[in-house]
Amino acid sequence: MTQSQSRSLDPASWQTVQPEQGGLWIFTGIRDFIDNIANSSPARLALTAYVVAILLFTGLLSLPAASADGAVTPIHQALFTAVSSVCVTGLTVVSTATHWTFFGQLVILVGIFVGGLGTLTLASLLALMVSKRLGVRGKLIAQEAMNNAGRLGEVGTLLRIVISTSVTIEAVLAIAMIPRFLTLGEDFWQAVWHGVFYSISSFNNAGFTPHSDGIVPYETDLWILVPLMLGVFLGSLGFPVMLVLRRHGLNWRKWSLHTKLTIQVSLILLIAGAVLWALMEWDNTNTIANMSVGDKITHSIFASVMTRSGGFNLVDQGHMDSTTRLLSDALMFAGGGSASTAGGIKVTTIAVMFLAIVAEARGDDDVKVYGRTIPEGTMRVAISVIVAGATLVCVSAFLLLAISGASLDRVLFETISAFATVGLSTNLSAELPPAGVYVLAALMFAGRIGTITLASALALRQRRQLFHYPEERPIIG
Repeated sequence: MTQSQSRSLDPASWQTVQPEQGGLWIFTGIRDFIDNIANSSPARLALTAYVVAILLFTGLLSLPAASADGAVTPIHQALFTAVSSVCVTGLTVVSTATHWTFFGQLVILVGIFVGGLGTLTLASLLALMVSKRLGVRGKLIAQEAMNNAGRLGEVGTLLRIVISTSVTIEAVLAIAMIPRFLTLGEDFWQAVWHGVFYSISSFNNAGFTPHSDGIVPYETDLWILVPLMLGVFLGSLGFPVMLVLRRHGLNWRKWSLHTKLTIQVSLILLIAGAVLWALMEWDNTNTIANMSVGDKITHSIFASVMTRSGGFNLVDQGHMDSTTRLLSDALMFAGGGSASTAGGIKVTTIAVMFLAIVAEARGDDDVKVYGRTIPEGTMRVAISVIVAGATLVCVSAFLLLAISGASLDRVLFETISAFATVGLSTNLSAELPPAGVYVLAALMFAGRIGTITLASALALRQRRQLFHYPEERPIIG
C-alpha cells in the first residue's frame, strides 16, 4: 500500500477533509439551483439574476453609510433607487447628489454598470461565476442575449468583447469629460469622479447625475453635452450592432438585417424627434424661446437623443407644452435597439410592424426588406411586445391615477418613462406615496426585463405544440 493510499484510509485525515467538503454544500446547492432554473427556462435564470442584483443593492443602499444623514434609508426609497439603477432608468425619489454619500453613489454606479450588461448576459455571467465555466447551456443563454450575434463556439469570446467594449467606450467618454470639469474649477479627484459617473451613466442610458441641479448648468457646454449624447446613442444601438460594426465597419453590404434596421430607424427617430421638438418648443418662453438659434438646435437634438432612453434633461419637463410631452411619450415608448442599454419596445419592433403594414397595403404575402423575408414568428413577437407594453403602461397609469390623483398627462409621462427605462420626470416620482413608488418600481423591472422574457420566465412550462386545428380567418378591420 502506498503512502497516499494509507493517508486516504487514515480516519484522522478523513475527519480533517470532511469539514472542508461539508462547507462547500452551500456553493454546490447554489450551482444546482441555477442549473435547475436554466434547465427549465433561460428567461427564468435572467429573472433570478436581476432579482438577486436588486435585492443586493437594496440592502447596500439601506445601510446608514449610504445616506448623507447617517440614518437608514426607508425600504421603499432604497428599493426604488436600486431598481432604477439596475434597470438603468434614472428615476429618483430622493436627490442622488444630496441624499447619498460617496458610498451610496458608488453603489448606484456599480448597479448601473451591472444592469447595463443586459438581461440574459447578466444571467449567463451569473452561471459562469457559480459553475466556474460556461457550458453549452450557458453559451445558448448568452447567444440568445446577444440576438445570435455570433456562432455558438464564439459566445465565450463575445461575452468578453461585450464587457471590454463597454469599459473602453466608458473610459473614452470619461477621459473626454474630465478635463472640462477641471477647467470649470473642480479639484482633480472630483473631476475624475464626475467624468466616470457621467460616462457610465450615459453609455448605459441611466440618466443619473451626481449634481443636485443635474446637467442644467452645462446646457450650452458642448464639451459636456456631445460626449453625453454620443454615449447614450452608442449604448442605445445594442451590443449585437456594435459587434457587427466592430467586424465590418461601415461596409453596409456586410451588415446584418438587424444592424441595418436598428441604425436606420434610430437615425430616423433621432432626426424626426429633433425637428418636431424644435417646432413645438421654439417659442415656449418657459424652455428655449429666449435662447440663440444655435442653442435651440443643440437643445432639440439633445432632447431627441435623451427622450428615447437617455434620461438627461436640460429643461424642466413640466414646463414643456402638452404636445411636446405627447411627442416625448411616443419617443420613449419606441426606445432603442434590442439587447442594448435602452428600453422601450425597441426600434426593430417598430420596423417590423411598419414593414408588415406596407406589405399588407401592397397585397404581398411576405414581409420583405433588403432582400430578406421576415418570418411570421418574428411578427407575432413584435405584436406581443407592443400589446404587452401598452397593457402594462395602461394598467400602471390607472393605478397611479388612483394613488396620486395627479393629472393624466403627468401620470402617463411618468409611467412610460418608467416602462421604457428612460428616467425623464415631471417630479411625480418624488411626490408619490410608497404604494405609487412600488408600482413604478415594478414597471421599471418589467420594462428592463422585457415583456416577452418576463412572460417566458413566469410561464409554468415551455409548451410544444403537437397538433394544429383547421384554419378559419375572422374578419379584421
